[in-house]
Order: sequence, then structure tokens, then C-alpha cells
Amino acid sequence: MRSKGITPELNPSNGFEAIPGRRLLLQAAAATLLLSVIPRGQAAGNGNVVAVRVWPSHAYTRVTIESTTPLNFKHFMLKNPERLVVDLEGIEINSQLQSLAGKVLEDDPYIQQLRAGRNKPDIVRLVLDMKTEIRPQVFTLPPVAEYQHRLVIDLYPAHQDDPLLAFLSDQDKPEGAPLAKSETLSTPPRGSDKPAGAERKPGEKTADKPESVERDKLKVDRLITVVLDPGHGGEDPGAIGPAGTYEKTVVLAIARRLKTLLEEEPNVRVVLTRDGDYFVPLGTRVKKARAVQADLFVSIHADAALRPDASGASVFALSDKSATSVQARMLAKSQNEADLIGGVKLDNRNPELARVLMDLTMTSTINDSLKLGKVMLGELGDINRLHKPQVEQAGFAVLKAPDIPSVLVETAFISNPAEEQKLISDDYQQKMALALHRGIKRYFAKYPPQPRTKLASK
Repeated sequence: MRSKGITPELNPSNGFEAIPGRRLLLQAAAATLLLSVIPRGQAAGNGNVVAVRVWPSHAYTRVTIESTTPLNFKHFMLKNPERLVVDLEGIEINSQLQSLAGKVLEDDPYIQQLRAGRNKPDIVRLVLDMKTEIRPQVFTLPPVAEYQHRLVIDLYPAHQDDPLLAFLSDQDKPEGAPLAKSETLSTPPRGSDKPAGAERKPGEKTADKPESVERDKLKVDRLITVVLDPGHGGEDPGAIGPAGTYEKTVVLAIARRLKTLLEEEPNVRVVLTRDGDYFVPLGTRVKKARAVQADLFVSIHADAALRPDASGASVFALSDKSATSVQARMLAKSQNEADLIGGVKLDNRNPELARVLMDLTMTSTINDSLKLGKVMLGELGDINRLHKPQVEQAGFAVLKAPDIPSVLVETAFISNPAEEQKLISDDYQQKMALALHRGIKRYFAKYPPQPRTKLASK
């Protein structure tokens, strides 16, 4: 255990050792003098680390270091015990880097402890002691949104114990190989049909009734798989409300509530694209849905607008042409930038996935998505006004699974102070989950899933 207040310096044989006291005092005096005359972020022309973050999850742990200038780095692994060493060049140790150790939680699945210290002049060395063998990805990201230059350290387990995540990391298996359970159950969904209507107040009815469904005759003789996609996460907070509420937080809460409701149905299996505060790339969200042969994909969000009085719920589907409105086009653009904000290491090893994501010739799937969206609007209109009376369409990357009906639901405008308060309330979150639950049941009541066939991987 090193002495409190001693700046560590790496010894190749045993890690960090304390600098002798006299030398420490001289360095501290020099540092104090420099800080008194050099503006923040301009230490001797080097970059300055302004923030550090650690995002632990079962899927992987991410460490992010944010700097005023691009970060140059080198990294390597050490064995017995498992360690990852990252050398940051052109920076000096500061309070932000020293705080990294305290950001590692005891229940972090992968990091035992993290140490930061000066290795050589202008080089800071990070040593991550691992709990298990890991497969690291270390990469940099340019400035985007509120972030400056970032170094990202993603720590994936070398041997994944989650079947779905193991499947997704196995590049040798076909893209659409199934992971469906073998259960065959049947339960007729219940509820009443309600039409979509513009600007409807809770409880208000309209004369236009959709085609009725004889639910007593409905029988679904197989397991239904629904994938729920809470938007954003980790480095990507999504929209931020006037009171500081993060979109990523409220949509995850709604998704978890909806998952609980759906799992009460004996013939429904639910998969979350994320079940914690971590970032999942858009392509991986689609890939997860295809891997489990999803019958439905629902992406849950909370909209933002420049006008603070904008309000209401909306439903969006994919467009194989142009967007149906300027709002839909702008929303799709902002949502598709999630990978830039969340941070993705570009990887061209999977051209098949790239082809799938760019394939917009999915007329049948889009039509099914529009049917799902219309049913969803009918339910959402009972708990909130509708921002638009019809399903909007645009080129949302997260909706581009070619064989899964997919919609993006904007639960409310988090940029509206009144709706932000709704979104953080347990009552509204539960009402929203119940509405989405009813919508999913109504959709399957009207459009029962076809008998299971193997998804094409080409």
C-alpha cells in the first residue's frame, strides 16, 4: 500500500513505488509554481485531462478519459496476474487521473483495481488489475456534442458467459443463427381495440373503429420474442431535460417496467438490448434482435425540441424513401449520431451486417411496422396527447432489421418541463409501460406471428 499523498512512479518489476520525500517536495513546489502562472488546460503545451468515467456492466466495462487535446497512447497486456497497461503520452498526472482509482466499484465484473501514475516525463501509466481474462479494445474519439477528445478503454471478457453476447462475439457463426427457446405456449392476448387519433385527451373516444379481432379464436402456438431497446446509455445520455434528467435513465426505467409486464404473459420472451447504464452501438442493437429471432423490436426514447412547449408522444417507423416530415428527418439524424456520441471502434470485419443495415428494400417489414405503430398510437393517445396523429417515417438506423417489425416510440418531450416531470414519475412510467404492453398485445391479436422459420443470413 503506497503512502497517502505520494505520487506513484512505475517500477517495471513491481508496479508503483513511492518517490523519495525530498524529491517529492521539490516536485510539489515546482508544480505549485507552474499552476500559479499557467492557465488551466495549458500545462507546458500538453493536453489536460478534464474528466474520467467508468461504466461497469455485465456486457463489458468502459473507462473513458477526456482531454483538451488528442491523446496518444500505447497499451499491452501482462499475465499472472492479468493486467492491462496503458501509457498516455504528452500529459501529466492530475487530480482527474488520480480519481480514477476511486471510480472502480467493488462489484465491477472485470476491474479489480486501477492505478495511475507518472512513468516518465510527459507519460502517465494506467495499470488495470483484472478479475478475469479480458479482451480489450483501446481507441480514441474526436470531439462530438459536449465531449472533447476521448480515449476509450473497453474491457470485454475473453470467455463470455452470456449466451447471447457470446453468440454476437462469435464471428464464425452465421448472422441470423437462432437462439430461440424450445417452449411452445399459447395464450390469447386480451384488451380492446382503440384507434389512433390526433390530440386526443385521456379517455376521449373517436367514432372511427378499426377492424375487430375475435380474441377467443386467437391461438399463438409458439414463443413470441419481443426485443425492447432503451435508447442511448453510458457515454451517450440522449436528450437532457431542463431539470437535468437524462433520457437514457427514464427510457431504461420504462423498458424494465414493460419487460416485467410482458413476462407475465406465458408465451412471451423479452430481451433488452441494454439492462444498465452502458453504451450499445446501433448495429449491435439490431444484431441482438436478429440473433434471437425477434418477432418485434420496440425502441424507447424521450424526444427533445428547441421549443420548450413541444409536447406529446410519437411513433416512428423506417422509411425506404424520404422522411415523411422535417421533424422525422431531423430526429432520425440525431438518433443515428448515437454511435458518434457513445463511441464505437470502427470495424470492417462484418460486411454482412453493413449490408443488412443499408438494405432499405424491406417493403413487407415496413408495412408491418406501420401496422404496429398505428396500434401503439391508439394506446398512447389514452395517456398523453399525440404529437402527430400518424406514424412518422425516416431512415432510423436502429430500425433497419430487414425481417423484424420495428418502431421507435417517443414517450414524451423531455425538453418540456411539464413532460420531464411526468417522465421521472413512477405513475407516468407505469402508465407508459402499460400502454405499450397493451399495444404489443393488440398487435399480436390482429397479426399473429407466422410459424417459426429460420432467419436468412444472406
